[in-house]
Amino acid sequence: MKHPLSSLRIPLSALAAFSLLTGSNFADENAHPHEHDHDHRASGPNGGKVIHSVEPHLEFLVNDEREVQISALDENGKTVPIEGQVVRLIGGSRVNPTLLTFTREGDVLASDQALPEGNDFPVVLQIKPDVDGKTVIEKFNLNLKECPTCELAEYACTCDHGSHEGHDHD
Repeated sequence: MKHPLSSLRIPLSALAAFSLLTGSNFADENAHPHEHDHDHRASGPNGGKVIHSVEPHLEFLVNDEREVQISALDENGKTVPIEGQVVRLIGGSRVNPTLLTFTREGDVLASDQALPEGNDFPVVLQIKPDVDGKTVIEKFNLNLKECPTCELAEYACTCDHGSHEGHDHD
């Protein structure tokens, strides 16, 4: 006898996927949240966040128009032409998430639109090394405020100011 729920199909919308990917109970062997990135403190050559979970590493940079640029990095941290990487971003409000897709512009990937309003919200990057590759998920909080110590945006911050709150520094 067939179980009554076995034929039930539940569509997974972008909103549901965003909620699942940003939820506190989400566990993915390919996820690399910012909290596990302590040993990777250098920003990218353009001042962006370096994504270490893929090879080649990628630099995630938000420009003044709030558009995202993705650059590939060689083993010395220098930019090289992007190859076949496929990137998508889901971010902003969980109630009304924004989906960005990326196209190659010269040697980088550029977002098709600007980020949503706000200066501090969760994002989920879906990165495929090529069209046929396995998707790697990178989750982090995109804080666009300027760091008071290193003058980079908080999402790409390279200093330890946040980990020493409440301690006196001489």
